[in-house]
Amino acid sequence: MSKNVTLTIDKKTVTAPAGMMIVDAAKMVGINIPTFCYHPKMESVGMCRMCLVEIGKPVINQVTGQVQLDENGMPKIQFMPKLETSCTTPVSEGIVVITDSEKVIAARKEMLEFLLTSHPLDCPVCDKGGECPLQNLTLQHGPAASRFIYDDKKHLKKHYPLGELIILDRERCIQCGRCVRFQHEVVDDPVINFYQRGRSLEIITQSQPGFDSIFSGNTTDICPVGALTTADFRFGARPWEMNQAASICNHCAVNCNIMYNTRREVKSKGRAIIKRVMPRQNEQVNETWICDKGRFVYHYSESPERLTQPMVRKNGFLQPVEWEEAMQVVDENMKFMSVNMLTIAGGRLSNEDLFNLAVLTRERAGKAVLYTEMSGGDIVAKVGLSQGSNLSKLGKGDTILVVACDLHEEAPIWWLRVKQATERGATLIVVNPRKTRLEKYATHIVRYQYGEEVQTINGMIPSKRKPLNGLEEAVKAFDSAQNAIIIFGSEGIGLQTSATLAAACGDLLKTTGHAGKPNNGLLPAWLNGNLQGAWEMGFRPDMDLKTTLKNAKVVYIAGADPSGDDPDLKEALSHAKFVVVQEMFLTETAMQAHVVLPVQAMQEREGSYTSGERRVQRFYQAIAPLPGTRPDYAITAEIAQKMDIKISSQSARLVFDQIAREVPDFAGLSYQKLAESPEQWPPISRSDLYYGGTEYDNHQGIGVQLSTAADRGELLEWEKGPIEKPSANGLRIIPVTQLYDRGSLMKHTSVLDERKVPLAIRVHPLTAKKFELFPERTTSISVGAKTLDVAVILDEDVPQNVALLPRSV
Repeated sequence: MSKNVTLTIDKKTVTAPAGMMIVDAAKMVGINIPTFCYHPKMESVGMCRMCLVEIGKPVINQVTGQVQLDENGMPKIQFMPKLETSCTTPVSEGIVVITDSEKVIAARKEMLEFLLTSHPLDCPVCDKGGECPLQNLTLQHGPAASRFIYDDKKHLKKHYPLGELIILDRERCIQCGRCVRFQHEVVDDPVINFYQRGRSLEIITQSQPGFDSIFSGNTTDICPVGALTTADFRFGARPWEMNQAASICNHCAVNCNIMYNTRREVKSKGRAIIKRVMPRQNEQVNETWICDKGRFVYHYSESPERLTQPMVRKNGFLQPVEWEEAMQVVDENMKFMSVNMLTIAGGRLSNEDLFNLAVLTRERAGKAVLYTEMSGGDIVAKVGLSQGSNLSKLGKGDTILVVACDLHEEAPIWWLRVKQATERGATLIVVNPRKTRLEKYATHIVRYQYGEEVQTINGMIPSKRKPLNGLEEAVKAFDSAQNAIIIFGSEGIGLQTSATLAAACGDLLKTTGHAGKPNNGLLPAWLNGNLQGAWEMGFRPDMDLKTTLKNAKVVYIAGADPSGDDPDLKEALSHAKFVVVQEMFLTETAMQAHVVLPVQAMQEREGSYTSGERRVQRFYQAIAPLPGTRPDYAITAEIAQKMDIKISSQSARLVFDQIAREVPDFAGLSYQKLAESPEQWPPISRSDLYYGGTEYDNHQGIGVQLSTAADRGELLEWEKGPIEKPSANGLRIIPVTQLYDRGSLMKHTSVLDERKVPLAIRVHPLTAKKFELFPERTTSISVGAKTLDVAVILDEDVPQNVALLPRSV
């Protein structure tokens, strides 16, 4: 723990950690020092010189080593002859800083005058207008007129695509280097760089495809001018024209905090539409970053293929009907067929949707099934990440173990935060059958063959260790860790093995004493955003869903497409007497239904999600619902009420209140509690965009992390399930999660078309030769009951006799 020092800034006494930069220390007492190149989450470089200040240091007696005092008994201060950059100067005991002297004011004017010598004066048409640090600081600190000749301005290429997602206006670039430094230092994707020198300096892309990074959109947020813009927003709107709605990204288990910017437009017939997605600060979750999937995939909500009217099967065909008729058909059939009801729910649903579904299913003596390929949520509820945990606090003395998971693809922000933890000194153990991007930062790498996940983790548990099992160094690092976290995924394992792997991870945490205290516990990289919420509401995976479907009379499906994923499940569903589907699009499953009910997108309603960290967070309505659609929880409530089952349908808030009363781990929570927003560091603010960027500060809530059974000191026990035995012969097809998948939401987001994973398998060259797989032609493969024609990509990092196939193809 670093010691504190005391200094004076503009006559205000400041106590700050030793090593903190003056520009940050000033923030602690409400003093804003203007910057361009500095960002609180990147290393200081002092390039723009905008943060120049006067710094005086205590005079030290060379004989006694003590601070000399003046005639008033105060420390004698000697100011440096030149101004110094406050972003590169750390605080030290007794220094005096002046940020508003005539000398400083003159320097700011000169720096702005110099920056504007080659900057186009196109504020009226610039995308950054209204939230531009250069514009704001020029008005506040700049000169009234320039001494430079306008005709001597440097002209460079405008509207230059660094990639299909990010557009560069080279004339507007002030060479602060924020974008390049972010890509090199923060996310380790050095795909853009400086080119040329002096006034000809340019930003160029060094990858194919251009700007090949899943974090590229963040550079548009931290760019202090209008040089970088996203392709879907440029020339789209002015900041003051847009409204803001806080929300949560639901595409992976991280649940990043985001802000939707919306505006009413003529082309949408006066309806408000989403213009862009921005990060919203939550230092517990995503800090100030989001991945590009979370930024761009929202376009699915605008798809013309959205369902807007209920449909009922008549004479073998689905026909549009009014809501009243559709609900009457549902009521009559559900009452008539009162046994063997099966409810299947997916990870896009909110806690409120899932709760109402669970209550209806329970009251009808049905079975509530979670549609997923990954298990272990019950173990997470017992030894998950403990209350008070924050990945940003992990460092020297702590250990992170990642097993069966390609974290960069499955949970990008967790990948980033784990990377940063290693840079602070944390020990990283990567346990995986193949190489992933995370290995670059690992202290220990443990390889196993697909199918040996559970045995490998069991080999680290004290009671199950075998002498000389090859894991000694990794075992020592985990055992001796002050804090330890295990992140587990679903790489190459089925549903049953996933449950067993989660139990093995739980055993390892429990037996090594790494459960029930902050910054310790189990973290699942769920395949969907609210799968943990489904576990909390009582949904469980079905290890034999095909048989369960065949035996069900009434099947109620919300937010899942089993028929589209698996022909066997499609055939099994055809046996049901009555099928109801709640969905946004006419999926394969919806096309089999007797009644299809159109639902609202999450942007059109409010609710809450539960992340893999078991943090419950609230999202707010951003745009008006598409006419004819309803929220899932309200549809379920109306069905239940017709059967005299009391469930709230008036608002998500009332449903959540019922959750708080009936689900023990949610006791004491409310929407008001979820909306609490304590002060965060660094202090991101829309009032000084030059400091943190145009991302949004958080006034809508950082959420509440649920306590685990270990936190409460309860008995930690769970069942040890069997391990699925993989086939020993032939080519093994291993499904792997990839960020830009071909799922239903990505399918309806054209802006990301060029980033979607190809329909291809990746194999080792020797495997390709053995099984006669040729890159120049497609190959037919069987995945369960599904047959796919795929391309072949050779990859020496893939284990032999294995083919990696993206999920959701």
